[in-house]
Amino acid sequence: MPELPEVESARKVLEGALDREIAAVDDGDDWVCRPHRPGDIARALVGARLTAAHRRGKTMWCETARDGEPGPRLGIHLGMGGRLVLTDADGVRAGGEPDRPDRGPRKPEWDRFTLRFADGGQLRLFDKRRLGRVRLEPEVDALGPDAEEVSRAEFRTRIGRGKAPVKARLLDQSVLAGVGNLLADEILWQAAVAPSARSDELDAATLDRLHRALRRALRAAIANGGVHTGEVIPFRHADAACPRCGAPMAHGTVGGRSTWWCSAEQG
Repeated sequence: MPELPEVESARKVLEGALDREIAAVDDGDDWVCRPHRPGDIARALVGARLTAAHRRGKTMWCETARDGEPGPRLGIHLGMGGRLVLTDADGVRAGGEPDRPDRGPRKPEWDRFTLRFADGGQLRLFDKRRLGRVRLEPEVDALGPDAEEVSRAEFRTRIGRGKAPVKARLLDQSVLAGVGNLLADEILWQAAVAPSARSDELDAATLDRLHRALRRALRAAIANGGVHTGEVIPFRHADAACPRCGAPMAHGTVGGRSTWWCSAEQG
């Protein structure tokens, strides 16, 4: 599933669609657009404009307005492999990831949701696996603070409590929004903290080290194109060695998730 850096890249694509009149909406995929029926989102958005693009953790949404009056929020979730594509009136990509070569012919139904603008451009949710989600008025109140913006003090308070392993605490979106499995492994490796360490047993210095690692890992992932570019991510496999000290990488399940760590520095 895309993590905060990938969703932030998608949010920047949405910024290219702001302040353009929506002329038509293809919301016919009743699974991706559940619980709305086909036509519900179209009726709410045709004639309106996207006015702002927001993100908290992995959750992304747009404010809308029509004739100066606020409209419903439009939530877009990328699912496991979805991506946003913005094109101009000639079909030339104006934003989003570059075309990826597909093994088979591209299928029109892989565009699960489309906004067509009055200027001829389009914003499409391309999702082969049909795991993305589009809905009006998405729920965001249950999310914790955004991982990119959380302060050191709030990070200490939220992560350093409870008996759960620290990795499980990092992954809990109600505690901290935006950290997924790969990013959690990267943060813990950078901070040299055991994924299974009990959260309420971490001292202030360790929590501060984790907070610095979080900020550093996020900055690098956003700049370099995603969490897959992390320093330890290429070494999350059998027979790999830690890129920092050369010790064998260890593997197990922590908080119900597949986890890799340095057997020496995070043992």
